[in-house]
Amino acid sequence: MQILTMMPQTNNLPIEIERWFLLAQIEQKRGNIDEAIKIYKKILDDQPDLAKVRYELALCYMAKKQWYRADYHLRLAMAGQDIPDIVKQQMMYYRYVARKNKRWNVWFNFGAAPDNNVNQASGGTECLNGYMGFYGCTEYTKPEHAVGYNLLLGGNYEFVLSDHWRLKNEANIYSNIYDKHKYDDLYLSLASGPRYIWERGDVWLAGIASRRWYGWDRYNWSAGGKIDTHYDWSRKLSTGLSLRVLNNDYDEYGDYMNGQTYSVAPHITYSLDSTKYIVLHGGVDRDTAVRDVYANWRYNVGIGFGAEIPWGFSVYFEPSFSWTDYDGARWVVQDNDFKRIVEHDFTQRYTMSISNNKIDYWGFVPTVTISYTNRDSNIHAREYEKWSAEFTMRQKF
Repeated sequence: MQILTMMPQTNNLPIEIERWFLLAQIEQKRGNIDEAIKIYKKILDDQPDLAKVRYELALCYMAKKQWYRADYHLRLAMAGQDIPDIVKQQMMYYRYVARKNKRWNVWFNFGAAPDNNVNQASGGTECLNGYMGFYGCTEYTKPEHAVGYNLLLGGNYEFVLSDHWRLKNEANIYSNIYDKHKYDDLYLSLASGPRYIWERGDVWLAGIASRRWYGWDRYNWSAGGKIDTHYDWSRKLSTGLSLRVLNNDYDEYGDYMNGQTYSVAPHITYSLDSTKYIVLHGGVDRDTAVRDVYANWRYNVGIGFGAEIPWGFSVYFEPSFSWTDYDGARWVVQDNDFKRIVEHDFTQRYTMSISNNKIDYWGFVPTVTISYTNRDSNIHAREYEKWSAEFTMRQKF
């Protein structure tokens, strides 16, 4: 131990990594898990593609019973190159151990988000001509700039019923408070139900309920049920499927918008190696409503690319696309005429997030997310585009 700590620094990175790795192994064997974790993380900040180091870090998190962190690093380590078969088998088993022991988790994110079009407005002017001549012009609402301060607080806890069965409970509070308070948003959600786990997957059947306030006015209630399932096909490929049925009850607009939501949302995660992964997700949603003009079908797809890169940086980029087709026609002023039009929208969104694990405050790291959104519609007043930037403190894995 003294030889390794007193050894002079060299400019040879492989030698330095081997020295620090041996130091971490010694601390790990001595039971100094916190110190071993610090050293392993230091190595991965400079050389994130070392699957062996990431595997040892996962074992340390398992020793600390930090199962979500352990599972994150096991997933990446399992995709490493040139891993012996016996180690692969061990990793698959440890993934199962982590899945069995994920009994509770808490998340807490907060930050600020400037938005150049918080009201999703298009601006512009539309004039109306009729048989009797010129009737006048309408000024559409202009985009408004605002700065939001967001908070996400949530957690889950599972009561162990047997070796495979759990009773999982989850709660979330999300708020976005703007300097223009008419756009303030507050959302509460609860979920509870049985969860079944096995070696390669899990299924959660839960009752769910949510409550939303917008601009500090009561907006709507939702209640129903969901099924969330996940399955690991291999050490690199995992899939999931979420099914939801909700009944929506609006406080002010119930005579028009009350109805149900049915959704199907599959997703696929594929690890390219021990530092890079791809996430493919999609979905189909059906909203019914009292008035057909508010009932719609929504289709969405997105593909994300994430990576752990040198110097402690984590990056994630995702383009996503959605199509919305409404059932009924609405009266609108368009092309100098008063028309009934069935709305069809196409929305594209591009998001880029970056964080640095070397900047750590009590287990949270600063994360910057930049996003661009553009919605095209056959109704001009429903079109908009906006940029937003979000700075948050997120839980570190």
